[in-house]
Amino acid sequence: MSVPSEHLFVLAAVLFAIGAAGFFLRRNLIVVLMCVELMLNAANLSFLAASRMHALAAGSPGLSLEGPTFAIFVIVVAAIEAAVGLALVIALYRNRQTVSLDALTDLKD
Repeated sequence: MSVPSEHLFVLAAVLFAIGAAGFFLRRNLIVVLMCVELMLNAANLSFLAASRMHALAAGSPGLSLEGPTFAIFVIVVAAIEAAVGLALVIALYRNRQTVSLDALTDLKD
């Protein structure tokens, strides 16, 4: 028994909404980066669900290759984003002894 693609899209929308809410409401830089990762994973789930719907509409039982290919590119971008984000967290902590985004409001010094 297979999970319907519509359920996967609903799950991806919920994950993206949780990530977006966390991105806009939280003040901790590490939590904000985790929310961005959650939104990217929701996009990956949408790519794979759309790929499966496209393959089923075409009559083939497997996945078409477009969805997994896009998902791999998103995973690569997410890995780069995590590396750059963690470097920013370390630099912020060294300069301000906090990872709060409120500490970034004063860019003069």
